[in-house]
Amino acid sequence: MAAAQAPAEPKLSLDPKYDDYDYPTIAPVPQSGHPGHTTPEQDAQVFQLRSLLEQAGYTKNLDTLTMLRFLRARKFNVEASKQMFMDCEKWRNEYAGVGVEELVRTFEYKERPEIFKYYPQYYHKIDKDGRPVYIEQLGNVDLTAMAKITSQERMIQNLVCEYEKMADPRLPACSRKSGYLLETSCTIMDLKGVGIAKATSVYGYLQAVSAISQNYYPERLGKLYIINAPWGFAGVFSVVKRFLDPVTVNKIHILGSGYEKELLAQVPAENLPIQFGGSCQCEGGCELSDAGPWQDPQWVKPAKWEKKGADAIDNTKLPGPTDGAADADGTKVEEPAPMGQPASQPTSQPAA
Repeated sequence: MAAAQAPAEPKLSLDPKYDDYDYPTIAPVPQSGHPGHTTPEQDAQVFQLRSLLEQAGYTKNLDTLTMLRFLRARKFNVEASKQMFMDCEKWRNEYAGVGVEELVRTFEYKERPEIFKYYPQYYHKIDKDGRPVYIEQLGNVDLTAMAKITSQERMIQNLVCEYEKMADPRLPACSRKSGYLLETSCTIMDLKGVGIAKATSVYGYLQAVSAISQNYYPERLGKLYIINAPWGFAGVFSVVKRFLDPVTVNKIHILGSGYEKELLAQVPAENLPIQFGGSCQCEGGCELSDAGPWQDPQWVKPAKWEKKGADAIDNTKLPGPTDGAADADGTKVEEPAPMGQPASQPTSQPAA
């Protein structure tokens, strides 16, 4: 009787023209379509998608991990993935008038400490799988007070910058520390103190950022814990989830006020802020610390967007924290969308 053959070692087919990763590239869990766990047909679809985009004139962001994320978001439909990628690149090149890379290089969110009194949004350490933990607290949202500090557009620009920083340097640093590829985050959304009226008032903002997340940053959600969910929320979600992809639904956990046990099963107590049942108390506040492997010289390396190209656009004339009424030369500056009103929406279909 022949000896059983050992399973093949997970391997990612790399393209030397585009793939210059300096961190692990094999996903830890053998899920179909994920790096290191692709079929020959899926590898061929990566090649086909890249070839079509090259023929269309694209030369950036054609690395294998990116191709796989867009293919997974469109169920490996090559034409749909191609359209999603082209829509994304158009948005990246045009966003904020200067493009995403130049924005993240130069954006200064000086009003962060004041805004965070009303709406904390921050990355803080890692979960037990090694992923960055992202936290949002909606309970103290006061749009009237926040509008005196900043604009909705600057809040969205800050979030775009944080998405970029999650992709690089946060996720590569986490991957180096864990020894395997990490492409997603663990999100905690705290709804304590959020009633129907407050939820309605922030709908425009949430609609705008959700569209950006789904259309331009596909396959970045690992787990989502909605904690302190108000009475009736689970019932509403049970209806909504019928329209969501089952893969997405399995990532979402709706928890009430007794969330600590389940949350601590995913996030180590020493990494979870004390107000959520953990033991972490960063000096100056966890919400402003940005603590994590991306701050450790042992794991972090300069992000690619930090290297300014010869064709980069100067971003210094973007509106400041208060979006003043006039530019330096006295020219009237166009006002951004008021808080609570949706910004212009992308037209791409939501990603799974």
